Amino acid sequence: MTTLHWQPEFALQQPRMDRTHLEFIELLGATETAAPGEATDAALRALLAHTEAHFEQEERWMTQLGFANENCHSMQHASVLQVLREVMRRHGLAADAALVRYLVAALAEWFPVHATMMDAALAMTMAERGFDPETGTLLQPLAADAEAMTGCGGSACG
Repeated sequence: MTTLHWQPEFALQQPRMDRTHLEFIELLGATETAAPGEATDAALRALLAHTEAHFEQEERWMTQLGFANENCHSMQHASVLQVLREVMRRHGLAADAALVRYLVAALAEWFPVHATMMDAALAMTMAERGFDPETGTLLQPLAADAEAMTGCGGSACG
């Protein structure tokens, strides 16, 4: 039984982001249910590759929207990637199934909060500013003298 399933509250009315999030959940489930050994290695590699691309995509959007390079949303991405890479390294050394189970449980706990807070704030900022992620078109660019956003984009985090 997988730890995390798609929930209606994960839908952010941003189709590209929603598809990417659904793929993340599916890959997390595949990692959880993979047979020990090479199947787990392959599932971890797929999860890491997807997560790198997923976060790079959001980082590009945040840059286009005027987020500071150092913002809390990006810092969470960096932390998650650091953990994923370390689990990959350690699993490659010792095929540690318990470590993979711990990773899956931790990501299943982290993702709903991240998606419904930080990603929701990013999706809201995208909508408010008229940002089209498919084309990179921004209908309401920041003023030249505007300060870069250092929070997650929502009013609750600065």
